[in-house]
Amino acid sequence: MKSAAETFNSNHPKLVPFFHAIQGKAMTPGTVIEMAVTDPSGERVETNLRVQESDIELIRLLMEIGAKG
Repeated sequence: MKSAAETFNSNHPKLVPFFHAIQGKAMTPGTVIEMAVTDPSGERVETNLRVQESDIELIRLLMEIGAKG
């Protein structure tokens, strides 16, 4: 049986390579991460965050979890 991470990675194959591409370069304090979500009706919600030193470890752990799927 596929794990939830395997299923997610299978459904969204571009996400893990994207995180691998930015892991060594862009994931440093001061980096801005922008996110947008568009629901089926077309309503869009956007936000961004500026990465802080204290965020790096959690971001790294989340990327590792996704890569293990």
